[in-house]
Amino acid sequence: MSKGPFFEDDYKPLFSGHETFPLRYGWLKKVYDAVTEDGKDIASKNIFSDANSIARFGVGKNMVASMRYWAAACGIIGDASANQVCIRPLGHKLFGKDGLDPYMESPATLWTLHWWLCGRADRTTWFWAFSHFSHLTFERETLAKGLLSIANDRGWPRVSPATVKRDVECFVRTYAAKAGSTHLSHEDALESPLTELGLVRATGKKDGFRFVRGPKATLGDGVFAYALIDFWQRYANSKTLSFEAIAHAPGSPGRVFALDEGDLADRLAEIEDATDGLLRWSETAGLKQVIRSSELDVEAALGLVDADFRVRDRRRAA
Repeated sequence: MSKGPFFEDDYKPLFSGHETFPLRYGWLKKVYDAVTEDGKDIASKNIFSDANSIARFGVGKNMVASMRYWAAACGIIGDASANQVCIRPLGHKLFGKDGLDPYMESPATLWTLHWWLCGRADRTTWFWAFSHFSHLTFERETLAKGLLSIANDRGWPRVSPATVKRDVECFVRTYAAKAGSTHLSHEDALESPLTELGLVRATGKKDGFRFVRGPKATLGDGVFAYALIDFWQRYANSKTLSFEAIAHAPGSPGRVFALDEGDLADRLAEIEDATDGLLRWSETAGLKQVIRSSELDVEAALGLVDADFRVRDRRRAA
């Protein structure tokens, strides 16, 4: 039987919320600034719906809703209560007073946001595309049919073909660069920052796309190690984690980062240095696995991504 969150009885699919707009440059920082405007890291949810929301964010009503969606999906904000939102640790790390990357210039930022989007099953299409879809090439209709099939198999209620189609369209626009056109407005021509990762590319055929598997030169060891710890804590309460799980389990780093087994093994061989000894790669007695030396702490592990930004700064200074 297939495993993963989709096959848990209490799983609730989500195919909407983005208002069909993909993530855009500047949106996450605008949400961060709006929530922290009063010098606190908590604010009323009304900032996204009151009479001043359009002026506050500088976009239309539907885009304001989309900005809120993406800020939550990318781990920048979360619910503090039924009526309030708060800044998550990643939000402060990236966009705070001494934030690592307020203008989203580093690949480390984009890879971390991608992990938040696709390493969790909260956004059904995003998780399914990277963790369950088994083909390298696809068309929008192919993804939509696959999602509708699993929705039918699992008995998910109120999943309409039109909603799934719009969600798939938004997913593709999030990751695949839009072909240039003189008919595009300036606003529409702005690509999603996640297209820079090169994870999905057009094939040249009508409505043809492909997932790009293999080594990821811009994926740093810090972000990879953070993702591995985050996945591990949600996947199993064990002192070891098999190579098979890291490479192929739904929501695993191997799946979400579209790594081949060779590159994944190379990264795991360096995991002890990347985590200061917290994790260690082992191939004893033919068993390929990672061993942890102590309990996993995902919030503390977020600090591992800092190393990838330091690498960027050293390269700039050279």
